[in-house]
Amino acid sequence: MAKDTTVKTTVKTDKKAKKESQGNKIILNLLQPRATEKTYLEQGKRTYAFFVTEETSKQAIKARVEKDYNVKVTDVRTLTRKGKKCRFSRGKHAYPGTAFRRDHKLAYVTLAEGNSIKVFETPEDKKETKVSAKEAKKADKKADKENK
Repeated sequence: MAKDTTVKTTVKTDKKAKKESQGNKIILNLLQPRATEKTYLEQGKRTYAFFVTEETSKQAIKARVEKDYNVKVTDVRTLTRKGKKCRFSRGKHAYPGTAFRRDHKLAYVTLAEGNSIKVFETPEDKKETKVSAKEAKKADKKADKENK
């Protein structure tokens, strides 16, 4: 009988380990920044949008954003967009069927004052990269002339 009880306890610990690993999997694939015109305008209000998994909680979202981007989060709002209905054919004379695309969960994260996340490349950054590229070309040409 002692052998049976030890087997049962190991099974229970394995189930707990599976649940913990599933929880970690959710956190690993948690954040994907959303780059749209609306989110670009929201950046002025220190609000950023992320695609998250369906099971992710607000607390997990807050912890992950603070960890990944080294910022202070003041507010997290979430919403779930239902998948669109789409029709499919079952043959030439059959009644068409309907299916649904998958649902999407969004998280709008507001940061504390003075914090920001670089999701979009601003026009100032583009100008700096163009100028630095031109300067690098000029420096290469000068080096080539000196070597000749």
